[in-house]
Amino acid sequence: MSIIISTLALLATFYQLYLQRVHNEKSLKPLGQIDVVDHRSRIYIYIRNNGMGPMIIDRLTFTKAEQQYTNLEDCLELDRRSYMSISTGDKLKRVVLPNAHLIVFETQFEDHEDEAEKDTVRKQLAPISLKAECRDIYDNKIIFERTLEWFSGQIQNE
Repeated sequence: MSIIISTLALLATFYQLYLQRVHNEKSLKPLGQIDVVDHRSRIYIYIRNNGMGPMIIDRLTFTKAEQQYTNLEDCLELDRRSYMSISTGDKLKRVVLPNAHLIVFETQFEDHEDEAEKDTVRKQLAPISLKAECRDIYDNKIIFERTLEWFSGQIQNE
């Protein structure tokens, strides 16, 4: 009888361990999103982690005119010194902590720069889509994508 009770207790312990792991996977899941913002003197694209666990970004893919690129610079015809962007290459290994973000693209305009210069950036970004391939600390794959055509609605001088 004691062997049966010990065996059942051992099975219950293993089941509790399994439940604890499933709970940890769900509660430490990252929630990624791509933010695009055009606010006053700044235009930027961030990958934000709104979840409770770290998000490991393995690859970013930019698509323009059905052509895929691993670097945003390859999609843009802007002066490279006029903006800041992440250099990704083929493989990217970046960790975005909970409630933090990764800057994919950012540019800031001075007061003397006019709306036409901002529109040039908006027109360059609008036909691009961004795909992020990520994973959590348990190696569960997460893929999310967003087109940047939102910027075309912000163009002032058409």
